[in-house]
Amino acid sequence: MNPTRRQVLFSLAGAGAATLFDRGSVPDWLATGAPCTPSAPVGELLGTLPLGRQLQAFGVKYGGSGLDARMVTDLSLLEPGKLITANDLAYIRTEIPAAAAAHTGPWTIATGGRLEKDGTLNLDAISKQARSMGPHLFECSGNANPSNFGLMSVAEWDGIPLTDIVAGLKPGSDATGVLVSGFDHVGQVSSRSTVGASWVFPLASLNKLGAFLAVRMNGEPLPADHGKPVRLVVPGWYGCTWIKWVNEIRLVGPDEPATTQMTEFAGRTHQAESFKLAREYAPAEIQTAATPVRVEQRRTASGIHYRIVGILWGGTKAVDQLAIRIQPRSPRPDAGAAAATAAVNGPYEPFEVCPTPKTHVMWSLWEYTWKPTTPGTYDIALKVADPTVPQRRLDSRYYTRQVTIEQV
Repeated sequence: MNPTRRQVLFSLAGAGAATLFDRGSVPDWLATGAPCTPSAPVGELLGTLPLGRQLQAFGVKYGGSGLDARMVTDLSLLEPGKLITANDLAYIRTEIPAAAAAHTGPWTIATGGRLEKDGTLNLDAISKQARSMGPHLFECSGNANPSNFGLMSVAEWDGIPLTDIVAGLKPGSDATGVLVSGFDHVGQVSSRSTVGASWVFPLASLNKLGAFLAVRMNGEPLPADHGKPVRLVVPGWYGCTWIKWVNEIRLVGPDEPATTQMTEFAGRTHQAESFKLAREYAPAEIQTAATPVRVEQRRTASGIHYRIVGILWGGTKAVDQLAIRIQPRSPRPDAGAAAATAAVNGPYEPFEVCPTPKTHVMWSLWEYTWKPTTPGTYDIALKVADPTVPQRRLDSRYYTRQVTIEQV
């Protein structure tokens, strides 16, 4: 695939089909697609508007090599029924280190710590136990670029439950946690990241966590930059816990120090502080979140209107109602104090998520029809309508997007 054409490929979930979109033209499905809400007008698609200023090309690695390599996924082309990201376009936070790339022969995982005896696991042998684990969303905890929020993707995985692996190791009675470590601490140099990739998970919550060692991604062996040949998947947790190139599993006790990975990402995983002991860390869970991914400008018999399409993900249950606030980014100089206050503290308007989400383990689409009264640049913020749902990043307006309207 030629990355200069800025193409995006998404696979049809569960069907193995694929559709190729060239960003140089408007896809047919977007031009003719009817809104999910029957009462909303379809209209003629005039185009889509950028949400902020795009700084990086989609589907192309940037930022350097090794720990500094990044690649973002284009979320704007998601559509119903096609929500699985192709392997070659799934986001990358760290590319494969030289030591892992140079490995030859059978892949083994060292086992030790509070066990009956140390040993090794042969990946070829345990891979025979791999089974479908379904689709799961993975997101970098540092997914903070308001131009795209593209450090996020969804893939279908095959793997072996971590509980099965740990049970086979026969942990000692004094073991309280399991440390999973990856290859990328070997020979890595970075100006922005701390060397080391490992995380400690409490044994008491391991079954509920549902973590597994993944060996296939979207039906294929793991790509090099996604942990080839084996990575950890931790459903509902940030990607910094999804250890790639797994080469060690160690059973640990309550006095186990926090790993360098845990301390580096303490702030980004919303810890109260950078604790010294691993057992003091809260789950690095992704709470319910939502953001716009596309704004469509359409012409109807009643004039110009805009259809905002977004995604909803995270949390512990599917959410079927959101609330949206669309307000001027800065009020006109002559608007007066009342308008300025309204711009900052305007109300959220609840709306039903359509189509109704069936799961929270991957993203779901939502849409909202909007008819602005004046041109200008607007902030689009979301929250979950149910205030009892944990949503810390929405509460802080973390995923707010901006759009500039020139025609009303």
